[in-house]
Amino acid sequence: MSLKNTTAIITGGNTGIGYGIAEALAAEGVNVAISSRSLQRAEEAAEKIRNSPHTTGEVLPLAVDVRDFDAQKKAVQDVLQKWGKLDYFVANAGVGHFAPIQELSPDKWHETIDTNLTGVFYGIKASVEALTATRGFFLTISSLAGTNFFAGGSAYNASKFGLTGFSQAIMLDLRQEGVRVSTIMPGSVATGFNDHEVNEKDAWKIQIEDIGEMVVGLFKLDPRTLPSKIEVRPSMPPKK
Repeated sequence: MSLKNTTAIITGGNTGIGYGIAEALAAEGVNVAISSRSLQRAEEAAEKIRNSPHTTGEVLPLAVDVRDFDAQKKAVQDVLQKWGKLDYFVANAGVGHFAPIQELSPDKWHETIDTNLTGVFYGIKASVEALTATRGFFLTISSLAGTNFFAGGSAYNASKFGLTGFSQAIMLDLRQEGVRVSTIMPGSVATGFNDHEVNEKDAWKIQIEDIGEMVVGLFKLDPRTLPSKIEVRPSMPPKK
């Protein structure tokens, strides 16, 4: 199944997993809109993808704060105005604040929940009509932290446990409308998440291009089949 001339929105597509997905889709001929809270960062990422020798799709940078429902609705309208349809929505944007509950501030709690969970709710509400028209695909990027809890992870665990459940519930709501919904739950990925600086010691981790390749395969899969929840982890993490 060819993805050429289809269209996608990727929230948080300027860096990390989102960038890896955007790059992989653009190489398949998908017209990709990548969003960031910073338009400059979205533009820089878009230019980098455009300059790749593998890119065959168009790339549109957008400034979107996923916590703003109106901003997400405008992003969908921008894509419809430019390309006439929306086939894929990848709800990737996320933040992580980690601290014992005694130290976790209300502001950090709300930023985590509002971005990682409410932002995805806004994404599907903004895009569901357009995705229904194309019998499209809504993909969320959750985490193994959405099934495995850990100390200091109360906000992040809550957001990702919620996102995993939300994704599975809307999958049941939308599959009879022809809209497929799935969630990918990665373990350790070599990204700058939580201010980590990627280096050669991260070679054992999942790489962003691995997630990109996985998403391409998921979107190419015959629509009769739906992997609704995908856990992915490094094959061989360091021994403890």
